[in-house]
Amino acid sequence: MQKKDKIFKGKTLAILSGGGDTPAINSSIENVCRRAMLLGFRVYGIRKGWKGLLGEGDVVDLTRLPYNGAYGGTALKSSRTNPFPTAKNPEDRVPQIMANLKRYHIDALVTIGGDDTNGAAKRLYEREGIPVIGFPKTIDNDLRTKTMHHYNGQDIEAVLCPGFPSGALYISDFVRHLRSTNESHERIMVVEVMGRDAGWLTGASVFGGAEMALVPEVEMTAERKERFFEEVKKRYSEKKNLIIAVSEGVRWWNDETKELGMVYASSETDEYGHKRFGGVSGVVASEINKRLGVEARAQISGYYPRSGVCSGYDRRFTSALADKVMDLLLREEYGQMPVLRQMVTADYLEEYNISSVDMGSIGNQPLQQIYYNESNFTFTDAYVDFLKHILGDPYLPTFGCEFPKVNPA
Repeated sequence: MQKKDKIFKGKTLAILSGGGDTPAINSSIENVCRRAMLLGFRVYGIRKGWKGLLGEGDVVDLTRLPYNGAYGGTALKSSRTNPFPTAKNPEDRVPQIMANLKRYHIDALVTIGGDDTNGAAKRLYEREGIPVIGFPKTIDNDLRTKTMHHYNGQDIEAVLCPGFPSGALYISDFVRHLRSTNESHERIMVVEVMGRDAGWLTGASVFGGAEMALVPEVEMTAERKERFFEEVKKRYSEKKNLIIAVSEGVRWWNDETKELGMVYASSETDEYGHKRFGGVSGVVASEINKRLGVEARAQISGYYPRSGVCSGYDRRFTSALADKVMDLLLREEYGQMPVLRQMVTADYLEEYNISSVDMGSIGNQPLQQIYYNESNFTFTDAYVDFLKHILGDPYLPTFGCEFPKVNPA
């Protein structure tokens, strides 16, 4: 039988990653690269996100090269470059993007990113007609994927993006490691977790033993703060130690200024207008000390959840999404983003559970109300069920014994 050429022989596909890194980006690049080569594409990597398509361009050849998808982060590097005019950079750099796509003979583009990177890709698709497929990525897990979670007869619109499963695993481990020191000193520990506008990742702390949590979706007004301190006092009195998880983007009432606000590590903004958060855990811990007279310490998880190797769940997840990318390329259905259809365990992460959404519908999906009980500042059983699909059952080690007290003779 005569061997026929692959369907996209002579064509070039380029991949870029932008925004904050996650442990699953290299896995995403590796899997998309492999699928594209199967179709006959030459595969290029664009370095530093949209920045790699400015000026003379910064493009590398990935075709038939080994690629370590298990290692976290992105070997293509990243930046928060916005090709469209912003307050920080008023220049319209879209003409540079278009010129380099033509210059490097790029026939299709896969953009791995969150709402900012893929939002820019969506605008380029709509305005310039570039053949682009978005690939979801965010540690915050707040990019709308229309992933359904079936729980107790209810259909809940949840979210699942590559990077979050690894981050959730690491946050649960991080909090679990704090339990022994917290119990030893009978402290209250306030753990700060990434989450600018959504509390999805903060919820993973429950699987490590956090008993209370504050999320950006629920503003901590003056009245709500009073209830929070009452709940903290009650829970601490029951067992003499307590871990409270706090999203970095929590809106906290300032008793002095009488205003709601967020705590920033820096007032500078990136090209998408975002300031850098950091420090709300210290504010909350300090007020617990003052209000309740209980020793409270702040602990910032920082970049820990977005660092390290890609988890097994994310490896299978990115592979299944890449299968859908191959399908979209074959159909030439651009302007789409592959997504998980419904929450499933790792064994069912296959293409039959993957669909795609129009990039025009990309936006942010906050934590659903069914997942968080704002009256007692806890995540609900529905959220625990959501995360069980990824992490299995929670594991909570403890000293596990009560010593009989000795009275003097």
